[in-house]
Amino acid sequence: MIRGAFNIPVIPDLEEVQEEDLSMQIAAPPSIQVNRVMTYRDLDMDLMKYSAFQTLDGEIDLKLLTKVLAPEQEVREEDVGWDWDHLFTEVSSELQTEWDQGERDEQSPVPVS
Repeated sequence: MIRGAFNIPVIPDLEEVQEEDLSMQIAAPPSIQVNRVMTYRDLDMDLMKYSAFQTLDGEIDLKLLTKVLAPEQEVREEDVGWDWDHLFTEVSSELQTEWDQGERDEQSPVPVS
């Protein structure tokens, strides 16, 4: 709503808003299209059946890559939980060992032949 000579927007009064009865209006639900995500098995079967990954963007030949892809059983790993304190201690210890070894190598005399 715009009032006055300067066309300044004005917040409507509560009485004006109460005149509109919105209680009987229902909003339409959102429409979402859900696509099923393919499993490894489906992808493997698709690869073997239709040669789906022979080219990328119609330009890049992927035949060499598809010949050496490892099956799912070979690349599947068990999920291992990480404990931050244990991981931090382990990495810090390894770094300290490497630094100490580097200092020892620098301090040792170089044999002259």
